Amino acid sequence: MSLPEEIAKRRTFAIISHPDAGKTTLTEKFLLFGGAIQTAGAVKSNKIRKSATSDFMEIERQRGISVATSVMSFEYSGLLINLLDTPGHKDFAEDTYRTLTAVDSVVLVIDCVKGVEEQTERLMKVCRMRATPVIIFINKLDRDGRDPFDLLDELEEKLHISLRPMTWPVGMGKTFQGVYDLDQHHLLMFRPGGVRRTEDVLTIEGLDDPRLEEQLGSAANALREDAELINGVYDKLDIEAYHRGEIAPVFFGSAVNNFGVQEMLEAFVRIAPPPQPRPTDLRDVKPNEQMFSGFVFKIHANIDPKHRDRIAFLRVCSGKFERNTFYQHTRLHKQVRFSNPYSFMARSKEVIEEAWPGDVIGLYDTGIFKIGDTLSEGEAFTYRGIPSFSPEIFREVVNNDPMKSKQLDKGIRQLTEEGVAQLFIKEPGSKKIVGTVGELQFDVIRYRLEHEYGARSTFHHLPYYKACWITTNNPVKLQEFLRYKSDHVATDKDGNWVFFAESAWILNVSQENYPELRFHTNSEFKTEQAENAQA
Repeated sequence: MSLPEEIAKRRTFAIISHPDAGKTTLTEKFLLFGGAIQTAGAVKSNKIRKSATSDFMEIERQRGISVATSVMSFEYSGLLINLLDTPGHKDFAEDTYRTLTAVDSVVLVIDCVKGVEEQTERLMKVCRMRATPVIIFINKLDRDGRDPFDLLDELEEKLHISLRPMTWPVGMGKTFQGVYDLDQHHLLMFRPGGVRRTEDVLTIEGLDDPRLEEQLGSAANALREDAELINGVYDKLDIEAYHRGEIAPVFFGSAVNNFGVQEMLEAFVRIAPPPQPRPTDLRDVKPNEQMFSGFVFKIHANIDPKHRDRIAFLRVCSGKFERNTFYQHTRLHKQVRFSNPYSFMARSKEVIEEAWPGDVIGLYDTGIFKIGDTLSEGEAFTYRGIPSFSPEIFREVVNNDPMKSKQLDKGIRQLTEEGVAQLFIKEPGSKKIVGTVGELQFDVIRYRLEHEYGARSTFHHLPYYKACWITTNNPVKLQEFLRYKSDHVATDKDGNWVFFAESAWILNVSQENYPELRFHTNSEFKTEQAENAQA
C-alpha cells in the first residue's frame, strides 16, 4: 500500500477512566471483536479477579489494577486499530497524560452509578488542552444507576463539553431491557452473559413502529418521549466538531456483558480521526510526509523478567519506519538503527519489518532513550507536548543492603526514566530523592526494585510541598539562591536545578525575593530553552 492508504487505514486511541469504571473490561471486549483474543478476563469482585489481558506486570495481577499503559493492535472492519489501555488510578495519572500525547482520540468510560469522578475531570482537562476527540461510553447499565438525563447534565457541566447521545437505554438495573440506536434505528435487546443473537437486534422503521410495543411493552412510550426530548435538546453529531474536541458522542451499555460495545466500535471506525499532525519545536509535522519521524512517550523495563529487556514505546508520526534502517536520534545527535522492532498485543510481541503513522512500536533500548526523545529521517526537530509534572510526594531512597548498591542505582534510574516517578540528586552525598504524584507509586517502585533488580530499599518521608525547576538569565542571582537554599535544592536527571519548597507560602516568598528566577512546575521549560538556543 501507499503511504496515504496506510495512514487512512489506521486509528490510534486510548481508553481512559476513573478506577473501576470498567476500562480494562471494555478493552478486552474490543479485542474480542477484533479477534485478537478468544477469552477475556472478567472482574468477579474487588478482591477476586482473573488476570486481564492488558495487565502484564506481576504487581498488576496481584492488585487487580492497571499501573502502566498497555499497547495492543488489532484489525476490525478493514482498519488497523492501535489501542492503548491506560492506568485508571490517580497515582499513575502522569503515565496516562503522556499516553494521551501519542493518540488521535480517546474513549472515556463512565460508571453509570458513580457518574463523573475526580480523576475523570483531570483526564478530560488534558484532553481539552490538546483538543482530543472524545467518545463517551456510559457503562454498567445492568446495575441500578443514575438517571441518564442527570448523567448527561453532569457530564456537560463538569467536563465542559457538548454531548450527542448516539444510543439510549431502555430501563436500568433490574428493569434494563436494552438500548435504542438513535442513529441507525436499531433496538438492541439486552441478554445477560454477553451472548448476542441475531434476533436480539431489531431493525425498525422508526419510533412509531408498532413492533416496539411487542418488544418493550409499556416502556415503548417512555423511549419515544426520551428520544423526542433528546432530539429537541441535543444537536446532531457534527463530525468536524467532534474532531475538534468540541462535542462527544455518548453510548450506553454494559462492558462485562459485552452489550452496547459493538455499536460504539462500529461508530468509532466510522468517525474516529486517522493519524493527525503533531507539533515540533520547528513546525507541525504531517503524517503524509515522506520522511519518517516519531517520538518516545513511554519506556518500560523488564516486560519479560527472564530477559531483563528495556523497551521504548515510539509513536510513528510521519513517513515509513523500516527495520535495520539508520535514523537520527535528535537529542544525542547520532544515527541509530533497530534490528528487532516490535508490535504489541499486551505481553506478547512480534518483530515487524515496517510501521506507519499512527502505529506504536517497541524499540529495544540499551539506555539511549528518555521520554520525549525524537527519531527522524531528515530534520533535527523535537516533538513537543510530553511534559513531566511537579511531584507532590517526596521520599529519600535508603539502601537496605550495601552489597546491592549497584543494583539499586541501576534500578532506580531505569524506573524513574520510565516515568513511574522522578529522580533528584541532592548533595552532599548524592542522596537520591524520588518524587511522585501518589503513594501507590512507591509500592510499585519498592516491589520492582526487589523483584526485578534484587535491591531492597526503604523510603523516608521528606516534608516538601512541591518541586520547581529553576531557570534564569542571571547566573549571579541563581548562585546566591542556591547558597541561601542549599538544604532545599537538588538536580534532576538532566542536571537542571530544582527547588524543594516546604509550603506554598515559602514558594511565594522565594518568587517575590528572587524575581530574576523563574520557578517551573512542569518540564516544558526544557523545550523553551532548546528553542532559544536555536534562535
